[in-house]
Amino acid sequence: MMGISSSATLSFLSFLVLLFSTGSWATNSNSVQGDFLQCLTIHNPFVPIPIYTPKSSNFTTLFRSSARNLRFLSPNSTQPQFIIAPTHESHVQAAVVCCRKHGLDLKVRSGGHDVEGLSYWSDAPFVIVDLVDFSNITVDVEAKTAWVQAGASLGQVYFKVANSSKTLGFPAGFCPTVGVGGHISGGGFGALVRKYGLASDQVIDARIVTVDGKILDKRTMGKDLFWAIRVGVLPALELFSHGKWQFIADRLHEDVYIGLTMTVCNGSRAGEKTVLAQFSFMFLGGTDRLLRLMEESFPELGLNRSDCIEMSWVESHVYFYAPGRPVEFLWDRDHETKSFLKVKADYVREPISKAGLEGIWKRFMGGQSPAMLWTPMGARMNEISESELPYPHRAGNIYNIMYVGNWVQESESEKQIDWMRRFYSYMGRYVSKNPRSAYLNYKDLDLGQN
Repeated sequence: MMGISSSATLSFLSFLVLLFSTGSWATNSNSVQGDFLQCLTIHNPFVPIPIYTPKSSNFTTLFRSSARNLRFLSPNSTQPQFIIAPTHESHVQAAVVCCRKHGLDLKVRSGGHDVEGLSYWSDAPFVIVDLVDFSNITVDVEAKTAWVQAGASLGQVYFKVANSSKTLGFPAGFCPTVGVGGHISGGGFGALVRKYGLASDQVIDARIVTVDGKILDKRTMGKDLFWAIRVGVLPALELFSHGKWQFIADRLHEDVYIGLTMTVCNGSRAGEKTVLAQFSFMFLGGTDRLLRLMEESFPELGLNRSDCIEMSWVESHVYFYAPGRPVEFLWDRDHETKSFLKVKADYVREPISKAGLEGIWKRFMGGQSPAMLWTPMGARMNEISESELPYPHRAGNIYNIMYVGNWVQESESEKQIDWMRRFYSYMGRYVSKNPRSAYLNYKDLDLGQN
């Protein structure tokens, strides 16, 4: 359950998150499938468990439905022995107990955005618990709380909250199809991170299924376990603004968020490439106050009244992600086009010099279709102790970098991943050191399998 404190013009909610302790258990038995099915029957005799086998007509459709990365959906990719689509928490209990008993690896899929595909593939015999139908959202406007099952998407949460109240919201990520369970258990940040912190900072209660099938809440799991489980677009500007952005983005008023996205595009002449930079801007307040703040702290941005559009909190999520679409767009879990994907991440603690930026742009333009997303920290993130949650990237980090490689042909995979690794290696001189940090939700198995 996630809790959010109220504030000036926007108040926030708390909600229940059903999480899981999972593990891998080796198996050599050819009869394990039958034993597993019998086990499910024994442990859940009253509420039928929705279960799909490779012989089910809709098995493949369900398996591929929310898996986002085509790298793990090739004909040679392993498939699960079974897919369980819980509608009741007892179904999850049974799956956990029976997977452990019969040596099957258990994968839990909330939204399918695990960028290394760990929620839907394994090199051992495995079962997927797909939470697509475990996604109920109940909002209590008076108490300013919400109970949300872990299979709900962020977009569904935003839509349901906005339909319940014009003055309530929830601080989480930009992408509406990301699942609540995975997003919050890795921290979860978006445009409101500087004002309210992480999505996981707002959790006031949770129900989890442990490895031995017990259901615990905040009271019964104890404070240590509860601690452990929580973890608008403007035109491109001149590159000098990026340098200034590094010095002020984390120091601006907490009501101001300015993210920076960079992509490579073709120049005006054949063979010429250039870096396109876009500032993603959100302000919690009115236009007049925003213009005064920007004139004082970031005049290089050149923000004018004509650049500003006043909208509700929920409308801003659509504007960031898919401008021009109706708010109902947030409820759609599966509108994205799948692609081959590789992601890496860094945290930056010292501004990069102008010469350093020029070197980065030069190498960045060597990629085929890369993107970088720079997310500012500071403000509320400086006020919360790094020991508050198992999320250590608080005070001292001025921004996060997400490196994204995206392509549509499988034959390009080796080339694209190789470029990403070389670019990441080059960036090592400019980012956090001893240790070099990474964000759990931007998973990268190049850093290790554990």
